[in-house]
Amino acid sequence: MMNEPITVLLVDDHQVVRQGVRAFLETQKDLTVVGEANSGEEAIRLAAEQVPDVILMDLVMPQMSGAAATQAIRERCPGVQVIALTSFGERELVQEALRAGALSYLLKNVSAGELAEAIRAAYAGRPTLAPEAAQALIQTTSEGPTPGHDLTARELEVLAVMVEGLTNPEIAERLVVSRSTAKAHVSNILSKLGVSNRAEAIALALQHKLVT
Repeated sequence: MMNEPITVLLVDDHQVVRQGVRAFLETQKDLTVVGEANSGEEAIRLAAEQVPDVILMDLVMPQMSGAAATQAIRERCPGVQVIALTSFGERELVQEALRAGALSYLLKNVSAGELAEAIRAAYAGRPTLAPEAAQALIQTTSEGPTPGHDLTARELEVLAVMVEGLTNPEIAERLVVSRSTAKAHVSNILSKLGVSNRAEAIALALQHKLVT
């Protein structure tokens, strides 16, 4: 049972969107909104001040994009998880957000309940990808060999626990290996799958049924 609620920062240049999301989140006992930002610049400032657990980040904003703000925040506050929450599911936008460090990618047509669950999952380090976002990532690999064809049995084992949301130290403990070995396996997996982060790796693993 959680003692402290999960803190959330809302970032969107449309006030009505922020108000709607805040109104819903305030009905959830385990979630609390600690701030609102209407620009990428303000998001960076508030993230440093509040250090929220999770940020809901709009991607398309004037001046500074959500991806640029995400990268700046993740560099300064690596413990903060970012959920891209946008109206667009184009491949380039999905890739840009995930490469910037966003853990999850959701479209604004997501249901209120799904959004709350995605926030809880992000707090636990587990990514959530909208089907459109996952499909956009899959399209980038559809022309080449099946992703994961060159993974070793051990790497597939590591990938399976990555899908569970385990961190590198937790992977090391689960598989009884050193942390440096676990880190090396994860790095090799990302390289072989041609992705830049765990969220993309997990999306490919689930889409292509690389793990059971």
